[in-house]
Amino acid sequence: MKEHNMQVQHRCLSSVHGSGHSGHFTDTIWRQFVMSPAKSYVLFSFTVFLLVGALVSTRLLDSAALGGGANRAVTDRKSLTFDPRITKKPRNKIEYPLNCTAAGRHAHTKSCPGTYPTSYAPEEDNDGTSPSTCPEYFRWIHEDLRPWARTGITREMVERARKTANFRLVIVKGKAYVETYTKAFQSRDTFTLWGILQLLRRYPGRIPDLDLMFDCVDWPVVLRNAYCAPDAPAPPPLFRYCANDQTYDIVFPDWSFWGWPEVNIKSWEPQLKDLEEGNRRIKWSDREPYAYWKGNPTVAPTRQDLMKCNVSEGQEWNARVFVQDWIKEQQEGYKQSDLASQCRDRFKIYIEGSAWSVSEKYILACDSVTLIVTPKYYDFYTRGLMPLHHYWPINDHDKCRSIKFAVDWGNSHKKKAKAMGRAASKFIQDELKLDYVYDYMFHLLNQYSKLMRYQPTVPPGAVEYCAERLACAEEGLARKFMEESLVQSPKETSPCTLPPSYDPSSLNDVLRKRENSILQVESWQRAYWENQTKQS
Repeated sequence: MKEHNMQVQHRCLSSVHGSGHSGHFTDTIWRQFVMSPAKSYVLFSFTVFLLVGALVSTRLLDSAALGGGANRAVTDRKSLTFDPRITKKPRNKIEYPLNCTAAGRHAHTKSCPGTYPTSYAPEEDNDGTSPSTCPEYFRWIHEDLRPWARTGITREMVERARKTANFRLVIVKGKAYVETYTKAFQSRDTFTLWGILQLLRRYPGRIPDLDLMFDCVDWPVVLRNAYCAPDAPAPPPLFRYCANDQTYDIVFPDWSFWGWPEVNIKSWEPQLKDLEEGNRRIKWSDREPYAYWKGNPTVAPTRQDLMKCNVSEGQEWNARVFVQDWIKEQQEGYKQSDLASQCRDRFKIYIEGSAWSVSEKYILACDSVTLIVTPKYYDFYTRGLMPLHHYWPINDHDKCRSIKFAVDWGNSHKKKAKAMGRAASKFIQDELKLDYVYDYMFHLLNQYSKLMRYQPTVPPGAVEYCAERLACAEEGLARKFMEESLVQSPKETSPCTLPPSYDPSSLNDVLRKRENSILQVESWQRAYWENQTKQS
């Protein structure tokens, strides 16, 4: 059997490389020529006759095909042999815009139109190549789901996650059903669900049946130490936007990728283009040589502490920090909060609020050196960032001195600082584009579904959700952002390929490299301030 499998494999490989049937056919004819002189002459004459006849027939058939006759199918067979010089004709792309006429004014109470495809097979690339590999941070999907790798996920586990969940999402046969428990702050739940609905439209029929609970509050709640005892149950699988090293919450892309109407932040694709254009307005060397931050300091003590680093008559910490008044901004039409217009400083500060903050991706995209104050939380992509390559680490317990040193270092090492800012922007533009956001969701939900130990069913209190049900009832910015982020047709290509999980050694290497980079900065900073003390 093993030998047979090897033969089949060899035969297939030979065929792929063009030496299968054609090589066998040539070899057979050549053996006939060497049998005897008489037979050789007859066979040679007969073979020449056949070849000439075939050439003439082919020309005639081609002419008929070009004329649009019934023989068109004959020439179409030639496309079965791949020629890289021939471009494969793409199939007609059918778009499915919002059908609010069918949904009616009270779309949130109506049934879904049901006109969108429920399955779709993407075309293979013309050159036959497989999809590209997903960015490195996708490997953390395996780590986030590892707590259930051996036990799987049972209905009882999912039910236990209901305690803090805002909604339950069940996908059955490609359709989404939602049971709402508690309305989330602002439109977090609405736009999170909108993003999931766009995923289903992007890859119809390719998201398997699943059942999950989602918590839209910032801080994670599934504490690891509650499930460490030998007799402890498996943790409840709970999705949210961030987690930390002490929790098992499963991180998922946040709502703002599809828009945040309450603060006039566009969906990710147009916002990313705006940020790219904003970067080109002022060259890095022509920007203000300070560290900039603007936000709400009242949400966390660490932000209130940051306000002490502002410039004053007695001290220059190289920081320019401002309070963001969202009520005033709304009244004035958000004139001072345009994200693309804030790429005017060489350095920008990222600091967490009550937990992680959605502002991080906008700060990283600015070509400025991002100064990240020691974070306690991570979201789905930030574990792909590396200190001293994508950002400069700031000591949370010594913010002002740490910021001053970082800015002095950057202004003294302009080439390296500029490269660091550019690396962060490139990461955001290339590895956090919306295609990869959707693919992360795709792989996370697929891997999660594989762990389920029961067949999901629609809960009695759940309602079917679709794009029309959400968007047609909305107005203003919410409606605008939904329309601009609507997926109008299935994706022509497959998702990127999920990379394998980390082995213990490679994961340890990543963590050690990150830790060593932070220790290196701390060492430089101590030497800097010791030298300042000696000079004073």
